[in-house]
Amino acid sequence: MKNSILPVIGAATLAFTLAACGSDDSGSDAGGGEAAGADLDLVTEGTLTVCSDVPYPPFEDFDESSDSGFTGFDVDIVSAVAEGLDLELEIKDSSFDALQSGLALNSGDCDLAASAMTITEERQENLAFSDGYYDSQQSLLVPADSDIAGIDDLAGRTVGVQQGTTGEAYTQENAPDATITAFPSNAELFQAIQAGQIDAILQDLPVNIDNAENGDFEVVEEYSTDETYGLAMQQDNTALVEAVNEQLTELRDNGEYDEIYDSYFSTED
Repeated sequence: MKNSILPVIGAATLAFTLAACGSDDSGSDAGGGEAAGADLDLVTEGTLTVCSDVPYPPFEDFDESSDSGFTGFDVDIVSAVAEGLDLELEIKDSSFDALQSGLALNSGDCDLAASAMTITEERQENLAFSDGYYDSQQSLLVPADSDIAGIDDLAGRTVGVQQGTTGEAYTQENAPDATITAFPSNAELFQAIQAGQIDAILQDLPVNIDNAENGDFEVVEEYSTDETYGLAMQQDNTALVEAVNEQLTELRDNGEYDEIYDSYFSTED
């Protein structure tokens, strides 16, 4: 899930804000600044509860050896935020559809959703987002011996996408003559292409690159879509928005964000 061959991806926008949901009060005043000392309205006092759709490497994956039980780029970012706020971190596996629709946050399951989620106008109707923390692209993955060379070859073919994602929307718009099959997660997508049930996968570039490194597959085309990931939250918890924003700004200023980014997306051999 940590790639050394990843093509240069646009530098992430590094101004951040976050929010969350919940009912219990948190008395934490760590992290410095007035916002971090305010009532953060956390689901569980003293804990930052994060929901994520796992696995989706290199952004999130299971890791029993880690303190949280998870690993990945998003996991490292929210771990650093929680540490800066002097909060414990709890990560919950959740379906992506529940995250992008706002159900997981608005029902009080978690304070924050960190799951490689693109900021869109439709999602902003139900969620608040941080400023972009990662710029992404879409891509097309096929078996190494496939005659599919690009999106124009998908007519009459079966293309796998992840349900509720911008990859699904991009495929519907740009490959209208393909048979589009939606799966709950990348795990099911990759199993389907390995079993020959689908001819291609169209989804985020880093995830397809990780898939290609784990089997006889290749990324044949990339698509620049001006997508930016944001950390999602409940719309009305402005105190946590400001507190987490302070921590993310500190990560940018002290160079820790760059270290985390390079550990997953370095282009050096």
